Amino acid sequence: MNIKQAAALSGLPAKTIRYYESIGLVSPQRAGNGYRDYREADLHQLGFLARARALGFSIEDCRRLLSLDGDASRSSADVKALAQQHIRQIGDKIAELKAMRATLQKLASACHGDDRPDCPIIDELSGLEPASCGSSAKT
Repeated sequence: MNIKQAAALSGLPAKTIRYYESIGLVSPQRAGNGYRDYREADLHQLGFLARARALGFSIEDCRRLLSLDGDASRSSADVKALAQQHIRQIGDKIAELKAMRATLQKLASACHGDDRPDCPIIDELSGLEPASCGSSAKT
């Protein structure tokens, strides 16, 4: 099948499929005319990649998972270790996002949100001291 059909069946854009091919994640055969010719095995890999990427696995993790998927002698412990590592990374990211949210909530709460130019959010982004928030120094 051609890339358009493979894209429709896998749920991935053709551009993404071409990218995956360019980095060696998939290797479709070529027809006599030079066009990509996707087989069922390629569709399996593309669907696998789509689901793995939807779970946030990196390209390198996907490469390793694909390798494990194709290895009948794999150890499920290897797959589990990779998943647990990813879970830890997700936990770290969640903690970072929560800290960002708390900082932004604090700044938004400190901002009067009125017509005055004083703004602790801008001050923070500018690297100004928090003491300057709310002060209206006039010269």
